[in-house]
Amino acid sequence: MSRLVVGPFNRVEGDLEVTLDISGGRVDRAYVDSTLYRGFEQILRGKDPMDALVFVPRICGICSVTQSVAAANALRNAMGISIPRNGQLATNLILANENLTDHFTHFYLFFMPDFARDGYSGRPWHGMAEQRFKAVTGSAAGDALPARAAFLHMMGVLAGKWPHTLTLQPGGSSRAVSSTEKIRLYAMLREFRAYLEKIMFGDKLENIVKLDSMRALEAWRDARPPDASDFRLFLEVARDLELHRIGRATDIFLSYGSYEMAGEYLFSPGVWDASKGTLSAIDPSDIVEDLSHSRMTGERDARHPYQGETQPAPDKPDAYTWCKAPRWRGQVLECGALARQVVTGHPLIRDMVEKTGGNVTTRVVARLLEISRVIPAMESWIKSLSPGEPFCVQGRMPDNAKGVGMVEAARGALGHWLVVKEGKIANYQIVAPTTWNFSPRDRDGIPGALEQALVGVPVGEHERVPLAVQHVVRSFDPCMVCTVH
Repeated sequence: MSRLVVGPFNRVEGDLEVTLDISGGRVDRAYVDSTLYRGFEQILRGKDPMDALVFVPRICGICSVTQSVAAANALRNAMGISIPRNGQLATNLILANENLTDHFTHFYLFFMPDFARDGYSGRPWHGMAEQRFKAVTGSAAGDALPARAAFLHMMGVLAGKWPHTLTLQPGGSSRAVSSTEKIRLYAMLREFRAYLEKIMFGDKLENIVKLDSMRALEAWRDARPPDASDFRLFLEVARDLELHRIGRATDIFLSYGSYEMAGEYLFSPGVWDASKGTLSAIDPSDIVEDLSHSRMTGERDARHPYQGETQPAPDKPDAYTWCKAPRWRGQVLECGALARQVVTGHPLIRDMVEKTGGNVTTRVVARLLEISRVIPAMESWIKSLSPGEPFCVQGRMPDNAKGVGMVEAARGALGHWLVVKEGKIANYQIVAPTTWNFSPRDRDGIPGALEQALVGVPVGEHERVPLAVQHVVRSFDPCMVCTVH
């Protein structure tokens, strides 16, 4: 058996290192190290509760809105107030704008460029991948980045700025939308839809949403040439490299539910166990964090976030990461777009997971499917805005209170747990999506989702940064700065 340390990874948000034990040309064991410690949870102690809205967006420059939404939800929960309809619509639009921008950026700039590498030069699709996605010379960045920038203009209208907006508040959105701005927002959204339908999918979004099985997806793929669209090219690459055979983790999927309106979700909450075909409700009290292999002090017993601690211990024996190990009823869960679409029951993703499990192909397909599902929802939310009616209400924070804010970031389940005592933050604990996915082993020695997903991945004899390992890691779209908040 040999050992290979891979990292730091490029084209991921933050710092990541993976240690691989290799036997017989495949990964036998993996240890995922989130190498940077930041300490936002200590920074928040002793602050006024409302200060969380200033600090937590700065955890990350690309997930900042999601952090703001989670903080606002936790504060609202502690205050015991309700958000007006316009406020919820505006919040959904702001959150969706960031989440879809993340999906779009991940596909074009983080994930697909790996297939333009020289290591794939003998593949029949490599020329197309190189022409489209090769760094600096590929054509994709030249047209995708302007489309991304135009789409993000919505954030300016709705949230004032991005990242680190202060528009999102416990009582809703402090930025009211006028009738004229509704028209502008809708025009921006239609422009982005046009790019998606022409370049990314080469088809109407509604036709992508209608795909209801692997057979239907394969028929859609085979009905057009590989260069018909970027999604079609990915499917060609995935078929040839058999990406569905690598990256399988627990096949137990978590979603907190996304885009709520009047108690209903566009994507429903729950935990889907693919091996049993069962959907369980989410109770926040079932979530704990284990510190046994994290570089932090703490009790051996896992703790609920309300009682959580974040005290660094860089020299702790047997610890190998700054990431904690979240568990739900003692189980390792996977979160993200794949989890959302499995939990909410989209037939294509359910069928893919039933046949091949969670893997590189299913994660990317779910991410792009989610884009095609959310854009029409955003169009309906814009139409539903009622200029002149309230977007935000005021509330008072009790001197002693608790609150939890749960939301779906692009990368999955994000939870904020707030404890207020005598008018100040006594504890603030955050469990981020990549904390779930890139968790270390727990006190029972059970590896986290990525650590399990890397087992069995092929490693070439002379590969120092194995391509297949990179595909698996990037399929989760890691955000390491959120992980080590």
